[in-house]
Amino acid sequence: MSKRILIVDDDRGILSTMSEFLQREGYQILQATNGREALHQLREERPDILLSDVSMPEIDGMELLEQAHTKYPSMPIMLITGFGSISLAVEAMKKGAQDFVIKPLRFDELLAKVRTMSELCDLKRENASLRKELNSQYSFENIIGQSPKLIKIFEMLKQVSPTDTSILIRGEAGTGKELIAKAIHSLSNRSERHMVKVNCAVFADNLLEAELFGNVKGAYTGAIRDNKGRFELADNSTLFLDEIGDITPNMQVKLLRVLAEQEFEKVGSGQTMKVDVRIVAATNRNLEEAIKDGSFREDLFYRLNVIPIDLPPLRERREDIPLLVSHFLDFYNDKFKKEITGVSDRAMDHLIAYQWPGNIRELRHAFERAVILCSGTELDMENFPPEVMQNQITTRIQVNGSGSLKDMVDSYEKQLILKALAENNNNKLRTAKVLQVHRSTFMSKLKAHGIQ
Repeated sequence: MSKRILIVDDDRGILSTMSEFLQREGYQILQATNGREALHQLREERPDILLSDVSMPEIDGMELLEQAHTKYPSMPIMLITGFGSISLAVEAMKKGAQDFVIKPLRFDELLAKVRTMSELCDLKRENASLRKELNSQYSFENIIGQSPKLIKIFEMLKQVSPTDTSILIRGEAGTGKELIAKAIHSLSNRSERHMVKVNCAVFADNLLEAELFGNVKGAYTGAIRDNKGRFELADNSTLFLDEIGDITPNMQVKLLRVLAEQEFEKVGSGQTMKVDVRIVAATNRNLEEAIKDGSFREDLFYRLNVIPIDLPPLRERREDIPLLVSHFLDFYNDKFKKEITGVSDRAMDHLIAYQWPGNIRELRHAFERAVILCSGTELDMENFPPEVMQNQITTRIQVNGSGSLKDMVDSYEKQLILKALAENNNNKLRTAKVLQVHRSTFMSKLKAHGIQ
């Protein structure tokens, strides 16, 4: 596929000559006569290669290089100058240029360098493709679980993450909303830039405005310098708005405008800035109820809730607890240089039975405490918080729904299987032998209980 090259030069004669030459060599050409026009072309057309003159009015080639490399770090950039300055070439390379040519142009040299940059584009595309392939296999490695509810969420993320659609993640505190946001970003077309995060709940209204949109010097008391806001920092990337349900109606209006128009003004400035930002938001509030009581705007909700993702609490995916137990045990063994081999049967019973109101975050903290306090090779009840171990085991077989005998038997059987799997490092064949169940029967029971 022929590469698209943006050529920038304020000399229209040179611009035309270079364009015609490279077009004859099979390249698609975009043109700009100044830096401002070039930035617009970069944003709208996304060329493969940037070829720019250095000496231009307003935004010169060096400033264009800096801005272009910041926003599009994988795009090869070559500068052209009439001044054979070694120091200028070195500075350009430091700022991200791949190459440098000097006027008057030798077209054989120009073509050779453009071909090299074209090959670099192909290599970067191939690397990006390999990263995508790896991401499809491992991008959820920090989200532990095999429950049917979680698997459905993973499948949805693979579909929606590569788009620019807004996503609203909903779930109780501690369910892993930020991990889901990071997974979305890692699977997106913006993954080569860092995701930017802001917790909306920790800022007062006036400070949140400056945090999101930035400010100019003197905009308010204490504003001693110009500051970039999170939207500007997240240009061409993902902005994660955590605790979005906690922002005030006044801020909701301002945020709605940015989501609708992708533009804003810094606090204290009348200059409008345009950005290209993908929004992922999260909340533990019921926003539909907030709309009814007038504390959250319905139009903002619909802007954010294009793709809703509802994370289940840990008590609704107890089958994942043994996997999380294994993960946290490995993690804290490594962190604290311990050699704890496992969890006692009675402690595991309580871990599975407990309601975990703080969800995965509470389980993680309980394990950190347990590993620190353990002086032996096995975690037991005394190592965990009392409230977890005082939980009645009978809650593990409490029924959902009708409360029939079959429900109780199914629930108890499922917990026994989960505990046995955890004790045998999730080895299904060994677990079937321990439980004295034929392999095919055991696999059928795993399928029936939704255990993967």
